[in-house]
Amino acid sequence: MINKENNNLNNGNKENKMGTMPVGKLLINVSLPMIISMLVQALYNVVDSVFVSYIDKDALAAVSTAFPIQNLMIGVASGLGVGFNALISKALGEKKQKDADEVARQGVFLEYIGYIIFLIIGIFFVGIFMRSQTDSARIIEYGISYGSICCIFSFGIFTQMTFERMLQSTGKTFYAMITQAVGAIINIILDPILIFGLIGLPKMGVTGAALATVIGQCVAAVLAVFFNAKKNEEIHITFKGFRPNAAIILRILAIGVPSVIMIAIGSLMSYLFNKILFSFSSLAVAVFGCYFKVQSMAFMPVFGLNNGMIPIVAYNYGAREPDRMMKAIRYSITVAVCIMLSCLIIMQIIPGPILKIFDADDSMLEIGIPALRILSTAFIFAGFCVVCSGVFQALGKGIYSMIVSFARQLVVLLPVAYLFAKLTNNLNYVWLAFPIAELASLTVSLVFLFYINKKIIRPMRREAV
Repeated sequence: MINKENNNLNNGNKENKMGTMPVGKLLINVSLPMIISMLVQALYNVVDSVFVSYIDKDALAAVSTAFPIQNLMIGVASGLGVGFNALISKALGEKKQKDADEVARQGVFLEYIGYIIFLIIGIFFVGIFMRSQTDSARIIEYGISYGSICCIFSFGIFTQMTFERMLQSTGKTFYAMITQAVGAIINIILDPILIFGLIGLPKMGVTGAALATVIGQCVAAVLAVFFNAKKNEEIHITFKGFRPNAAIILRILAIGVPSVIMIAIGSLMSYLFNKILFSFSSLAVAVFGCYFKVQSMAFMPVFGLNNGMIPIVAYNYGAREPDRMMKAIRYSITVAVCIMLSCLIIMQIIPGPILKIFDADDSMLEIGIPALRILSTAFIFAGFCVVCSGVFQALGKGIYSMIVSFARQLVVLLPVAYLFAKLTNNLNYVWLAFPIAELASLTVSLVFLFYINKKIIRPMRREAV
C-alpha cells in the first residue's frame, strides 16, 4: 500500500508541473514552443499569399475571398480542441485520470464529425460561396480550386489540431511546436514547386498552393499522432468498446462551441466585409487579404501565449489555486500587450515595404498604405482582449468569449463599415471600423473579467484562507 501511494505521488509530481513550477517560468515553458510554432504557422500563411500574388492579383483576391471557409474550418478544429483541452487539464488537476482519458476519446470523435462536415462543404458548396461574393469568373475559378482542395482534404488539419491540443493539455507544447513547424516548413518548400512547376513538376498555380497546404497538414498530423502515442503518457487513448458519451460531448461542446461560433462570426465578418470591399474594387479585397496575413504575424504569438495560458489556468482552477491562476493571467496580459504594441509600431513605420512583399504595384500601395496604418491601430486593445477570451474558456465560460466576439464583429464592426461605405464612399473610413470595434470588445471583456473575478476567483481565495 505504501509503495502504491509513493508511486502515485511520484506520478503526480511528474505530471504536475502546471501545479508546482513557478508561474512565470511555467508560462514561458508552456507557451514559448507554441509561440514559435504559431509564428512559423503565420509565416507560411504569409508565404502562401506571397507566392499566389505572383500568379496575378485575381489569384490573391480569390484566396482572400475563400479565406472565410478556410478560417471556419480551422476554427471548428481548434474550437473543439479548446473544449477537450480545458477539460483534460482540469481533470488532471483534479487527479481524475479516467475522466481525462475519456474526454480525449470523445474529443477525437467530435473532431472527425467536424471533418465530415467540411468534406461535404468542399464537394458541394465552395462554388456557391464564391459566386455569392463576386461576378469575376477568374476569381471564382481560382477560389473554387483552392477552397475545394483545402476542405476535401481537411482530415489532415483536423487530425493535427486534435492531437496537438492533447499535447498542449499536458504541457508538452515542445512536441506541438515540432509538428506545426514541420508542417509549415513543408508547405513553404512545396509552394513554389507546385505553384510554378519547378524540378520537372507541372505548373499548377492556385491548385498547387492548396495542395502544398494540405500535404503539410497531413505530415504534421502524422507527427502529432506519433508524439501522443510515444511521449504523452498522461493520456491513454483506446477505441476498444468506444461509444459516444452524450454527457462528456455536451461538456466539450459547452466550452468549445462558443469558440467555434466565435471563429464562425469572424468568418461571417470576413465574408460580409469582402462584399463591402468588392463594392469599391477587387484590389481592396486583395489589400484586406494581405493585411489579414500580415496581422497573423502579430496575433499568432499572442494566440500561442494564450493557448499556453489556458491549460495552466484550467489546471490550477481544478486544483483550487487562485493565486497561480491570477499570476498566469497577469503575466499573459503584460506580454500580449507588449507584443501587440511592438507590432503596431512596425505597421505604422513600414507599411509600404510590407505590401511590396506581395508584389504590390502603385495602385495597390495607394490603397494599402493607409489601410495598414488604420487597421493596425486596433492592436492597442487586441492583446488584452485575446487573453481575456482565453481566461473565459479556461474557466468554462466560453459563452463570454462568444458574446464579446459577436458584439465586436457583428454588432459594431460590420454596421459601422457599411454605414461609412454608404455615407462617405471613402475606403479609409471603412477601415476605421476595426479599431472602433476593438474598443467595444475591450469594454465588454472588462465587464466579464470583473464578473469572473467576483464570482469565481474571490470565492476561491476565501476558501484557501
